[in-house]
Amino acid sequence: MKHKIFIDGREGTTGLRIESRLALREDVEILQIDPELRKDPAERKRLIGESEITFLCLPDAAAIESCELAKGTSARIIDASTAHRIDPAWVYGFPELSKERRAAIRTASRVAVPGCHASGFICLAYVLVQKGIISPDAPLTCHSLTGYSGGGKKMIATYESSERPLHDELETPAFYALGLTHKHLPEMTVISGLKNPPVFTPIVGDYYKGMTVAIPLPGTLMTKKYTPDDIRAVFSEFYADEENIKVNPEAPQGSVYADGCNDTDGIEIFVSGTPERTLLLARLDNLGKGSSGAALQCMDIMLEGR
Repeated sequence: MKHKIFIDGREGTTGLRIESRLALREDVEILQIDPELRKDPAERKRLIGESEITFLCLPDAAAIESCELAKGTSARIIDASTAHRIDPAWVYGFPELSKERRAAIRTASRVAVPGCHASGFICLAYVLVQKGIISPDAPLTCHSLTGYSGGGKKMIATYESSERPLHDELETPAFYALGLTHKHLPEMTVISGLKNPPVFTPIVGDYYKGMTVAIPLPGTLMTKKYTPDDIRAVFSEFYADEENIKVNPEAPQGSVYADGCNDTDGIEIFVSGTPERTLLLARLDNLGKGSSGAALQCMDIMLEGR
């Protein structure tokens, strides 16, 4: 029997990618909603109730509304919005962080998909805290470069507009969220085990997808003296059994380009520098492990529990 899947919000970037990938599978049936009824609560509630798993690919307020519609049904919910990522009633969908988290995802009825910037940051910072390389109150900074698809349909339309001038300011990378209150900060802090949010500066570039998340780590923030080789060894051991997270065995030579993990659901980690100042990099596809790929990974784990 095929698993019945409903995508609430399939018109967005994440929803469309989830649908296109599920359409290639023979083990699922995608429940379709009449386009004229896509905002109709009764029809959405009916389809959520018929589904085994419903993906929420919606703005936060609409995702919260869908969760209300799901009450009284047996549907399991995977939410790609930011609405529930630090809600203790939900499981944060990053299975590589621990066997316990993977087990919790497997049996969960409510799973929150990590944000793209957050995925790169957490895969680094979580290990630093868990393994005692830094203390939970360490004042971290993070810089994250992403392609414009990370901004959703509106930003994609802006960058790909036929009316865009041949040469304009969008050609150059742009810092944004300059108020330092980016919506991924709560999960970056809580899930990593930090006491204080990092100083986080995201950057968008004039290319479609791919991202690199950087954490500069001065030796003064470490609990003892670690070389880049020491830190690389810690990460290699921590993620040794994870097929979706690979630690580069050597320091990068030359440049690390943001599109190196595109069209995959993986993360690649690089460690470089000196004992006095180390640089940690996480590279991923912001539409893969950064959104739809992570959502589908969670779905597959949840289906293992049935």
